[in-house]
Amino acid sequence: MQKFSICFISFFFFFFLSMIMFFFSIYFIMNDLVIVLEWELISFNSMMVVMSILLDWMSLLFMMFVLMISSVVIYYSKSYMNSELNLNRFIILVLMFVFSMILLIISPNIISILLGWDGLGLVSYCLVIYYQNIKSYNAGMLTALSNRIGDVLILMVISWMVNYGSWNYIFYLEIVKSDFYMFMVSMLIIMAAMTKSAQIPFSSWLPAAMAAPTPVSALVHSSTLVTAGVYLLIRFNYLLLDTIMLKILLILSGLTMFMAGISANYEFDLKKIIALSTLSQLGLMMSILSMGFPELAFFHLLTHAMFKALLFMCAGVIIHMMSDIQDIRYMGGLGNFIPLTCLCMNISNMALCGIPFLSGFYSKDLILEMVSMMNLNFFIFLLYYISTGLTMFYSFRLVMYLMINDYNLLSVYNLYDEDYIMLKSMFVLMIMSIISGSMLMWVIFSFPYMIYLPLNMKLLVIYVSMIGIIMGYLISNMNIYSLNKFMKLYNLSLFLCLMWFMPNLSTYGLNYYFLKYGEKMMKSIDMGWSELYSGQGIFMVLKKYSIIYLFFQMNNNFKIYLYVFMMFNIILFFMMMMI
Repeated sequence: MQKFSICFISFFFFFFLSMIMFFFSIYFIMNDLVIVLEWELISFNSMMVVMSILLDWMSLLFMMFVLMISSVVIYYSKSYMNSELNLNRFIILVLMFVFSMILLIISPNIISILLGWDGLGLVSYCLVIYYQNIKSYNAGMLTALSNRIGDVLILMVISWMVNYGSWNYIFYLEIVKSDFYMFMVSMLIIMAAMTKSAQIPFSSWLPAAMAAPTPVSALVHSSTLVTAGVYLLIRFNYLLLDTIMLKILLILSGLTMFMAGISANYEFDLKKIIALSTLSQLGLMMSILSMGFPELAFFHLLTHAMFKALLFMCAGVIIHMMSDIQDIRYMGGLGNFIPLTCLCMNISNMALCGIPFLSGFYSKDLILEMVSMMNLNFFIFLLYYISTGLTMFYSFRLVMYLMINDYNLLSVYNLYDEDYIMLKSMFVLMIMSIISGSMLMWVIFSFPYMIYLPLNMKLLVIYVSMIGIIMGYLISNMNIYSLNKFMKLYNLSLFLCLMWFMPNLSTYGLNYYFLKYGEKMMKSIDMGWSELYSGQGIFMVLKKYSIIYLFFQMNNNFKIYLYVFMMFNIILFFMMMMI
């Protein structure tokens, strides 16, 4: 029982704190309050290093969601990580992760943001390599190095903002919009957010981070690591409007959404499918943010956090039941064996698809209708609606493989649905996945949005959703690889399956040349010239002379002495002749 005490303490503390944050956020919204607390750490030559805390409705509401999800995930870990000997170490790592995120949320100061930002990157590395094997180490290194790019960009932002005499960016957002220094800062901030939120071309680390334990995946993909970039851009949004980088971000995030939706349909790893759906939703948040709707992006970020955490927790239960098998082709008919888990899974899946009156519907439908109203490029418009259809496609395919198709593992196998700790934690998130959308709609938007569109435009979401469901049904019965084989589309299949060769382009392709060069340097210098002229070379010379000396010592008879004496005389004679 001793090893579970830290779970219960963390769970109750976080849950209680999240409730307090919720009531505070309501109070702040109603009274339009913003509180900034400052603590001066050090000052030199009029530059002050200040620890700042910004409390407004947005930071309090986000903290409430982070604390609630992390409390439920910690409670879930009590059962999921039951066989783990070092459970306390795992929980402490999760707590460090959550505290780093909270530091990032409440910071209006770029230095304290860096502390939270870097803390997220470092602790995520420790959590991804938690199961210590080669796959985890590779995934952890990929995650850490991809996030390191963002850390370097934030450091560059700090050096650029020295020109203003303070790092409290919140004071400069509206005043110095046209300034060149602020333009450079905005470019660096957008690129840093793209690395953390895994937009193209930094997308390859997000599916790789699935090597972490499932509770960590639930936390990372819902409200902490991947949403840090989106939250940073929401905070900086006044500064970013009307910059060329936002238009580039709009295209890249739209392509990320599209690419993740297609790749999820080619994937058979359960956790990787859900990870790619996270990537797709991040693209949606980033793209609506780049159009100038930060509140909409924040709304979708919060609703998405609830059902995505639930989706991962359901996946964790299913993987546990299936003897740690993650391949969806082995699963099927699970609704007969684990009905309560499947109920939670279906509700979270439907919320992801935007089925009416679940939490995802309120944010996704509003985003798509705002896109329909915007004066937009037709390419972006197509990306949005095709990606919505693809979300339906992979979600229904997942439901078909998990719930409806035949069970494909062992003929005699005991699946049970009686892990009450996991179920209780999932039921909390299930209720939140149902009510959080409408609740946040009342809280965030002070007036109701009424969007007038032609009937066909209004129904376009339903059209693409229905096409996605039909495609998902057909493809789950007919293997998508077989379809490509039949149509002779091998290369296209490979291209779509491997995330548009993103890992090869951004990671493996770059690493190859550096590692190859390193190998050549090692062979030519470490094991070549430096060996010849240092260790090995001296060793060979000494060895050769020691053999000669040994020959003299071992065979110390009269002939050798005479031979040496004759040689000495001959050398002496020649030297005398030369003189």
